[in-house]
Amino acid sequence: MPIRINLLAEAQALEELRRRDPVKRSIAVGVCLVIMVLVWSSSLQVKILADNGKLSNLEAGLSSRTNQYAQILINKKKLVELNQKLASLNQLAASRYLQANALDALMHVQVDGIQITHLRTEQAYENTVEVKAVTTDGRQTPAKAATATERIKLVIDAKDASPNPGGDQITKFKEVLAETPYFLEQHISTNNIFLKNFSTPQIDNESGKAYVLFSLECIYPERVR
Repeated sequence: MPIRINLLAEAQALEELRRRDPVKRSIAVGVCLVIMVLVWSSSLQVKILADNGKLSNLEAGLSSRTNQYAQILINKKKLVELNQKLASLNQLAASRYLQANALDALMHVQVDGIQITHLRTEQAYENTVEVKAVTTDGRQTPAKAATATERIKLVIDAKDASPNPGGDQITKFKEVLAETPYFLEQHISTNNIFLKNFSTPQIDNESGKAYVLFSLECIYPERVR
């Protein structure tokens, strides 16, 4: 039987030892781990970039909503101001001075010997400018809206041809005026009706009767609008 001698056995054994060297295995494992970490890190970077894109879109949407909300608040403030002005105009229209109401009331005032000859009204308005809110040393002074103070005066020119011109009938005329529903509603009492321009007795050329001319000023209560 022939004997075989492997002259490369030692070299092969050394090569096998090198292949089984734990250091090389550790290096190989380390390289694999590094590669895996790089892959994982790359995937994280891609995810971060995608999330940043989503975040940018959300921030842009939020900014747009914020601008819309601010515009809504501005529009709401304007709407409140317009509603307040509209309410003030409606109130002014509802409570404005009407000549017809005064004329209708005077038509029902009848006092013997007293004849109304002329009517006129005087209306004056004193405007107060708007005062804006001011903050001083941490204390805020509230704003004040612009107002208008309305002053109305009804002047009645009349003729007293009663048997005693310039006597009690003029006082009675004032009392009857103050007791009419219209003047009561307007809070005009005898204290708000003043006798003005009282003339001396005169003689009527047609009737031959004496008469006096006088004027009454009816002062309406001031109204702030």
